[in-house]
Formats: sequence, structure tokens, C-alpha cells
Amino acid sequence: MQIHRSFDNLYTIKNPVVTTGSFDGVHIGHKVIIKRLNNLAHEINGESVLITFHPHPRLVLYPETAGKTLKLINTQREKIYLLEKAGLDHLIIINFTKEFAQTTSQEFVEDILLGKLHAKKIIVGFNHHFGHNREGDYSYLYKLTRDHNFEVEEIPEQDLENETVSSTITRKAISEGRIQRANAYLDHHFIMMGELKGGSQKCRDVGFPTLEMIIEEEIKLVPLEGVYAVSLTCGNLNYRGMLNIKNTNESQPSIQVHLFDLEPNHNLIGKLATLIFHKRMRGELILSKSDDLHFQLQKDKNEIEELIY
Repeated sequence: MQIHRSFDNLYTIKNPVVTTGSFDGVHIGHKVIIKRLNNLAHEINGESVLITFHPHPRLVLYPETAGKTLKLINTQREKIYLLEKAGLDHLIIINFTKEFAQTTSQEFVEDILLGKLHAKKIIVGFNHHFGHNREGDYSYLYKLTRDHNFEVEEIPEQDLENETVSSTITRKAISEGRIQRANAYLDHHFIMMGELKGGSQKCRDVGFPTLEMIIEEEIKLVPLEGVYAVSLTCGNLNYRGMLNIKNTNESQPSIQVHLFDLEPNHNLIGKLATLIFHKRMRGELILSKSDDLHFQLQKDKNEIEELIY
């Protein structure tokens, strides 16, 4: 996957089949769109393209209201990783500003999608809107096809067990600790990527040394506090483990992971790693005595090791 950070020098993209949107989570609905992009691109010997924006438009347009409490499923690093896994050919990341927000839907289509990108086909998700005041939609695009040389297609909304899948409903499941339900919406495991540092001395003292993951972006959505069954990958190394998320007085929760299979010669401090969430095991407990903490952590480990993952 090639990454572009402006609309310049896009002439090398062959017969672009294009979509736009945040694609937060790269959930099952997003994957249906990407699959359709790739299939259509293959039919015309073209390439699939997603135009997305950073920072999220809500943060720029409504910083004191809708953007103030917004948390995203993915950091930019995570989203790039997931889009590449989904098979996208080109990702265009545009710096979203208040000035760019004034771009009308007509300007966005005629000047950017057609003028700079030379899109052959434009794909939009169900109920997708774009341009200043969200005035552009599928119907508007369809009208433009009469006077311009491109095609447009709308992808129906995606359901899972009679529930409409969206980034919003997925965020709610994650924030409530319903990881297995969130993973079903995503069609992959919820992940967190970040650098590892030394963990809690308290856990080390009771025989369960941990590593702490540094949250890369403040806007990253962190699941409900408690203990989770997780995997961790670091380079070509893979581990099973248990994770504790605890709210602190800091701006971000503490994320401590104890790895079951960590070899003494594997020093992961300072390394970039990926946490893969499987299941929430329990909520946070207040344990002041060392013996009580050791007993509970051993119980958690035993229960997690019985899981097949």
C-alpha cells in the first residue's frame, strides 16, 4: 500500500477506484467497501484508493462539543496497518483544517476526485455525506455522472445479527469492555499499538512482572478498566498474556501486561508492540495485601490459560 499526504503527484495511480471517509476501526462494513473497491479496480486494470482525513473532522470543527469527548478506535499507525492488511492499494491522508472544511461537495468532486485524481469509479458507503455542511451524497454524485466521465456506486449498510455495524456502535462496545462483541463488529481483534516500557513494581514484587504500553495518541479509545486475555506481538515474537487496565490520576489509564511465555533474554523495553484483545475476564479489584494480589493474579492467569486463543 502506498501512502500519500497531499493531492499532488497522483497521476501515477492507474484508473483510480475511490472512496472517502474516516474508516475508524476498519470494521466489517469498511472491509466490504474495500473489497468492492479492489474487485472493481481489478475489472478495469486500476487501483483502489481511500481518501481519509487527519485529524478527525469533529476535532477541528467541534472542539468544545462533539470533538471534546471523541475517542477513536484506531491511532493513525493502527489504521494504516489495518488498511494495508485489508488489501488497499493507495491511502491518501489529508490534513483536515477549517479552511479545507469550506470545500464544497462540487469542488471536492470536480477539482479533487476528478481534477487531481482522475477517478474512474467512486464508491460510497450507506448514508455517506461529504463536502461543506455535508451537502454531498450518493444522489448528488449520481447526478454529476451525467456530465462527467465517471461511475458511482453505493454500498448497502452492513448488519451483524440484525444490528447495523458502525464505528459508533463499535466504540460503545469497546468502552463497555464487550471486547468479543467489538471483535465481531470489526471482523478482527481490537488492537493497541505502542512502545513498551518497564511495568509496575507492585506486580513484580508479587511474582508477576509486567510491561506498560505507552498510548501513542491521547484520542485513542481505551477499553473499560479490568483484566483482559490478550496476545502481544513484537517483531516476529508472539506471546500470550493478561492485561490490566486501570484508571489513574494521569490523563491516560495505566496499561500493564504480564506475558506468560516471555524468555529471560527477550528484552522488549523500548520496542514497538501490538496488543491483541480477546476477552475481558473481570473488573478492577482493590487488593491492598501482597498475598491477596498474588492469589488473584495467579487465579486470573489460570483462567486465561484455559482459554483457546
